[in-house]
Amino acid sequence: MIHPLALVHKDAKLAPRVTVSQFSTVERNVEIGEGTWIGPNVSIMEGTRIGKNCRVFPGAVIGAIPQDLKFKGENSTVEIGDNTTIRECVTINRGTVDRMKTSVGNNCLLMAYVHLAHDCILGNNIIVANSVNLAGHVTIEDWAILEGIVAVQQFVHIGAHSFITGSSLVRKNVPPFIKVAREPLQYIGINAVGLRRRGFSDEKVREIEDFYRILFVKGHNITNAIGIIEQEIPASDEKEQILSFIRESKDGIVKGYSR
Repeated sequence: MIHPLALVHKDAKLAPRVTVSQFSTVERNVEIGEGTWIGPNVSIMEGTRIGKNCRVFPGAVIGAIPQDLKFKGENSTVEIGDNTTIRECVTINRGTVDRMKTSVGNNCLLMAYVHLAHDCILGNNIIVANSVNLAGHVTIEDWAILEGIVAVQQFVHIGAHSFITGSSLVRKNVPPFIKVAREPLQYIGINAVGLRRRGFSDEKVREIEDFYRILFVKGHNITNAIGIIEQEIPASDEKEQILSFIRESKDGIVKGYSR
């Protein structure tokens, strides 16, 4: 249903059962999937792709051009997966020539006043709480949770199942499965509660704790810690995931635990 006080461009592609509420705008070159609800006073701008059964709340602006002076009008996009909720006054900018898109996966929740800058890539089942700001080129893997008022520096990579406490400043990559807090940001343990909620066994949680005890608690440098993990910890998907993440973090990861 398109409200008579909404403005929808004739070239926009809206699937069946899409609702566009009063005073909302849908520009050309926009695609919206079946069953998605666009609330009042929403701006869906050129280059936006929204999946099925999403909810977009009042004041959100999706698909505005990047706040990047290097942007030259590339034909980039914002891509939102299925079953994702975008709350009040969220802003999501299009990509630039770097990645050509900004994307959010399936089953995500972006709470009020979140900002996703150009070229951010978010996976599935991610929660980004109120007033979180992501600079450009940030990558967040599946099941991560960012609490309120977190600020993430450009090009940072946040691993799967990680948990970032409120008001944190994220300047370095955050490996998977861990919780981080304090200033400067540092490891404070693994995300055991989240992992168990998602079906990880107690044995698997202890195994992940062993990885990070060697990496962050026992005082080894990163190179030595990786060597010990490779030699002493049995092979597993989680081991490979953690080691691959660290090896690919050319600009470094968060600090280890300190009292």
